Amino acid sequence: MPTWFVYLIECRNGSIYTGIATDVERRYAEHVAGKGARYTRANPPQRLLARFEYPDRSTASRAEYAIKRLPPTRKRALCAEPCPGIPVTAATRSP
Repeated sequence: MPTWFVYLIECRNGSIYTGIATDVERRYAEHVAGKGARYTRANPPQRLLARFEYPDRSTASRAEYAIKRLPPTRKRALCAEPCPGIPVTAATRSP
């Protein structure tokens, strides 16, 4: 069973895109190339902020939903340090 990740991307307009994938590097490259989500085609990515590892798609999807409901300031805080209430099994922050 593949490992799933929730990832956060900072877009050039300052917004934060949240998604899930099994291969974050490949998915980020798709976003950069303009072949990712409609949102990142309209708001090109600037950098990968963080990725969080989950054991399965269901858990990753629930975490993605919870993160998407956060205001931008809380999303940025989550990238700096995992917040209580968001089930994060392992965190890897990207520069």
